[in-house]
Amino acid sequence: MLKLYSFIAALLVSASACNADNNTSAKPTENPPTVMEEKTDTTSVRVELKTSLGDITILLYGDTPRHRDNFVKLVNDGYYNGVLFHRVIKDFMIQTGDPDSKGAPAGKHLGSGGPGYQIDAEIVYPRHFHKRGALAAARQADQVNPQKKSSGSQFYIVTGKVYPESQISAIEQQLAMSKMQSIFNKKADQHMDEIRYMQRMGDQAGLSALQNRLAAETEAEIQANMPKLTPEQRDAYTTVGGTPHLDNEYTVFGEVIDGMEVVAKIEKAATDRADRPTTDISIISARVIKGDTK
Repeated sequence: MLKLYSFIAALLVSASACNADNNTSAKPTENPPTVMEEKTDTTSVRVELKTSLGDITILLYGDTPRHRDNFVKLVNDGYYNGVLFHRVIKDFMIQTGDPDSKGAPAGKHLGSGGPGYQIDAEIVYPRHFHKRGALAAARQADQVNPQKKSSGSQFYIVTGKVYPESQISAIEQQLAMSKMQSIFNKKADQHMDEIRYMQRMGDQAGLSALQNRLAAETEAEIQANMPKLTPEQRDAYTTVGGTPHLDNEYTVFGEVIDGMEVVAKIEKAATDRADRPTTDISIISARVIKGDTK
């Protein structure tokens, strides 16, 4: 039986002391433009990103329409023109979309900028997962963003690594633990008023009892529906690679269909301690490609 880690106790003891994940998205302020609510079609869209190291063509999935429409709107507005790939980690991903990165001097903290809104999660899992070349939305951490809402503009392209068959079971266990934490967090959030009251009263016995009850409920729920990789996931992660530990946690809303050699160049760039390339790599321009989609 899977063991619950100490994050459960930490969440209950310090439920009101949460910090944003500085590696993801902008702070939420308002809802995205209502224009995104008007489109309900499932047409995929191709977008070309001209970068300082070459061109990348991405396909935006039609079954994640909020993310597709938002991305197209930002592209048509010229929002991405001039933004940097501000976070690059080899064998993991390359991230961009922070408007504050345009013309940013060396050493400036990046990764918190955005258009002033978030997008409701559209996690279509396991159909869309974090294979090499997947396009996904950055976001704030679960502690401040339990709904897993996406940044209004920041996104990343997965590079990842190839996993041997012998590691598949370990990956599935990791996915189970991630789902476990997500389930527990939701349950704890439903009892947040009760948790805060017991914290104020110093009721450690009550907190411990609630923790044990929610932990038991969580473990029973995960055992009844243990996460397993699909054949498509197994094939991708053992051949082209990816980042499976992010699956079902972030919205995957597209993929690279041309230009992965450019993504590979960006991935290999020298970076500073904040994972920013020491030589700026930018999106020069972005445009929607007209004509047939794949």
